[in-house]
Amino acid sequence: MFTGLVQEVGRVAARSRSGGNLRLAIEAERLASELGKGSSICVNGACLTVTRPGRRFEVEVGAETTSRTTLSGLRVGDKVNLETPVNPSSAFGGHFVTGHVDGTARIKDIRRGSGKEVWRIEIPSEIAKYVVEKGSVAVDGISLTVASVESRVFTVALIPHTLESTTLKGKRPGDMVNLEADILAKHVEKLMGRT
Repeated sequence: MFTGLVQEVGRVAARSRSGGNLRLAIEAERLASELGKGSSICVNGACLTVTRPGRRFEVEVGAETTSRTTLSGLRVGDKVNLETPVNPSSAFGGHFVTGHVDGTARIKDIRRGSGKEVWRIEIPSEIAKYVVEKGSVAVDGISLTVASVESRVFTVALIPHTLESTTLKGKRPGDMVNLEADILAKHVEKLMGRT
């Protein structure tokens, strides 16, 4: 379980294929010391398992994850958002983020002004029902509050700190991002469907 508060921006140092899976080597200065073999790490919103620890740690990405995320498009040198799982003594900011990405979404447009950026992101139809005004959503693993929803587009307002502390600073309209809807909405839907 994660919170959607990015702890470090890492860098893809190498990529290869292994038995049909994508293998990524990621450089991280601060978080690497917390990782051991088998540790969970959230990479751009996807929960992955560390297969080889170190300052340049390795993860393997299976076919299911590559089909639902943007990870297959990562290249050497690309920056990635990193977060380790919460522990019982952690301060809990953000919202419950599982690292199980629902799908990808396209940035429709970005409006800059008055110390913030307002992003409009297209919602895939299968995820749209879980995105509500003032609700939570994880975009590339970052916990954000939905400002508004119009049909299949939602908006989020990004403050300078979020832009400077994550990979969102380098994004442009048309870029794809990983999207995870609030897990609580999915559970409520399933429970209500039984009544």
